Amino acid sequence: MNFPSNRSGPLWRRAFFSTAFSTMLIALSGVSHADVSLDFDKTFNAVGEPRQLHFQATYKLNAADHTTELWRDRDQRLKRRTDDVVETFVFEPAKETEWRMVVLDLKHKVRTDIDRTNLFRVGHFTDWFSLSHALTRPSGAYQLVATSAPKSAEKPVADCRWYALNRNGTDSKLCWSAKVRLPLMITAADGAVQWRVTQLDVKPVTVDTYKVMDSGFARNDANADINDD
Repeated sequence: MNFPSNRSGPLWRRAFFSTAFSTMLIALSGVSHADVSLDFDKTFNAVGEPRQLHFQATYKLNAADHTTELWRDRDQRLKRRTDDVVETFVFEPAKETEWRMVVLDLKHKVRTDIDRTNLFRVGHFTDWFSLSHALTRPSGAYQLVATSAPKSAEKPVADCRWYALNRNGTDSKLCWSAKVRLPLMITAADGAVQWRVTQLDVKPVTVDTYKVMDSGFARNDANADINDD
């Protein structure tokens, strides 16, 4: 990624934030043609999920391979490290819907802060579930049905159930773990693996995991940039 020489201006800060934020979201689409379609929110939700969660995964985005690691503390804190280049922290106070995000560009040592409301204002319509469960709710019409594993599918890291999702005419399959409330594998219509959890545990996560280590980083306040527009 090429960055302009002037890294202090609002335009560069917004461009970096938008790119970094996009790398941490896995957009799903999927498939199947059946008489009865399941409800997405009833099938995929956080009900009964473990209080703590840590996993590592690989995924494809724009034909490129990426790695990610995520730590989640209930519905209040999460940390995600992508390709050892970007770290993203999200903090949501208990019983509140507003959360704040901190993005660290580890290569260029830049910290960017933004709140949920301002994410919406710049066109990133995401929620806590999408951020912490690697699964984006369909925004329009879709069809979801239970299905069998693809013939060429590799074995997921743990037990999960396969579903086919069709959204906007695009087909994919995902294997959802009811135990940890997470997709353990996602394949495209041709069976190619798009997302795979490679390691998973539900051990307690230390508070220090969510400490933002930004010593020596330049700071960008994306909230101020957006509010000034």
